[in-house]
Amino acid sequence: MPVYSFLDKNTDEEFSAMMTLDEKNQYLEDNENLQQVFKMNIGDPIRLGVTRPSSDFRRVLQKAKQAPGSLVDTGNLTDV
Repeated sequence: MPVYSFLDKNTDEEFSAMMTLDEKNQYLEDNENLQQVFKMNIGDPIRLGVTRPSSDFRRVLQKAKQAPGSLVDTGNLTDV
């Protein structure tokens, strides 16, 4: 069952609740002072395998970027 986040417009309190889509829609109809807020929480980046490239690989990318005619875009890897 999904978890939805809500904001109480009267108190500025944010809270989450687990409910079905139909229950959420009815809950919002019954509580006009609430507004759904969207949050992205994909989990722990280390457990998902999303880590920064090693410093050696970043150096290789920097050298490739400096090559004449290079189309390499290192994005935020400039802090080698």
